[in-house]
Amino acid sequence: VAEHDRRDDAGAATLMARDLSFLFPELMLASTVVLMLVAEMLRAPRLALTFGLIGLGLSTALTWPLLEADTSVFGGTYRVDLLSGWAKLILLPGTALALLMTWAEIAGKDREGSVYTLLCLVTLGALMLAGGGDMMLLVLGVVLTGLGSFAMVAWPRDDAATEAAMKYLVFGAVTGSVMIYGLTFWFGGAGSTLFSELGALQDKPLIALAGLVAVLIGLGYKAALVPFQFWAPDAYDGAPVSVAAFLSVITKVAAIFAFAQVLRDLPVATGWPFVVALIAAVTMTFGYLAALVQTNVVRLLAYSSVAQAGYFMLGIVALGTSPLALPSVIVFGAAYVAMNLGAFAVIMIAGRDLDDFKGFGRARPVIGVAMVVFLLSLTGIPPLFGFVGKVLLFGAAIEAGYLWLAVIGILNSVLALAVYLRIVVSMYQAREGDAGRTEMAPPLLVVLCATALVTALMGLFAGVFPG
Repeated sequence: VAEHDRRDDAGAATLMARDLSFLFPELMLASTVVLMLVAEMLRAPRLALTFGLIGLGLSTALTWPLLEADTSVFGGTYRVDLLSGWAKLILLPGTALALLMTWAEIAGKDREGSVYTLLCLVTLGALMLAGGGDMMLLVLGVVLTGLGSFAMVAWPRDDAATEAAMKYLVFGAVTGSVMIYGLTFWFGGAGSTLFSELGALQDKPLIALAGLVAVLIGLGYKAALVPFQFWAPDAYDGAPVSVAAFLSVITKVAAIFAFAQVLRDLPVATGWPFVVALIAAVTMTFGYLAALVQTNVVRLLAYSSVAQAGYFMLGIVALGTSPLALPSVIVFGAAYVAMNLGAFAVIMIAGRDLDDFKGFGRARPVIGVAMVVFLLSLTGIPPLFGFVGKVLLFGAAIEAGYLWLAVIGILNSVLALAVYLRIVVSMYQAREGDAGRTEMAPPLLVVLCATALVTALMGLFAGVFPG
């Protein structure tokens, strides 16, 4: 008996070691957050920033050897696969760029190190969302990303930030509670909290629908899908611009990847693709129509991010029916992080209002050209990175039998051009004075160079991505 117990213990230890070996990137990031907390307690914000940048770099490096893995750990609760691997390669560098943007905006201010720490903590929750294979891990990811995001939005402590954070918090608490309640239907119907067991709902359409509605509410709020997008414009406008940039890309992409992890195991026969397709169509159209009348550029990009979430859902609709589904989501995710962060970096230099952009392209021609590149990529103009992502998304939707949805996406791209050209036209209008001649912080130069190069050139090398 003793020998049998020793063998069981040895087997358990081997299995634990094997599982932990697949989690080196996440463990590195978690350790980084702890070190950043210690640095903040010592009132050393620059040390926290340094720890964050180094930890994010090491986590990214540790991801490469695991990129070809296709397995799960800890009883299937966390997936180490193509989707979660590319999520790390997209979200970790994106967070590093957001850290540099935050440094440029809040350096020397109170609670500086706390914001750096929260950025990395929210990213850890984002990785849980992107790799989650279990309902409980999905809930944990939503909570972890939400709590950190609420605090960062409220950081300025002024009326706009406080109001935005309260709306964000209340809406997040309600949608999160609804999601948790709805997931109990899936647990009851499938007999397991693992997403891999959702196939048991094949003959239980009402139970499948109840859980689907709950997930659409919980993750739809995180991704700012219509009709759960009401928090986004206020939160982005009330928060520091760098925090708005972070929320617009990291938490959104994580929510989209979480949708992919969840819905690819839900039987297509339950009819969920059509429901998601309707939401995608409404989200794209509403986002651009609302953006068309904005004079605050931060709010304009907030509604733009709503529309871009609708485009992401074209790939989600095609899960299980098109081989382009996952590659399209991954490629567009990488493009979106680069071009949206770049656009927000320009806002940090030019200003929040459309009037601030008047003459900016003439006064700062290089940065003006970079902004044009970001906006055209968001529109989907070739050969920029955003164009490649949208072509793959359209192809996936068409292969899945949703030609009408792809047509709506293409028509909305025309509407997007009208939205983004408002900024471009303003940038090259004549204006007296020294518009846009403020000095640019070195961290922003790094962000602009990195995002502009990726946006402009990566479309030519999209073959490095899967599919």
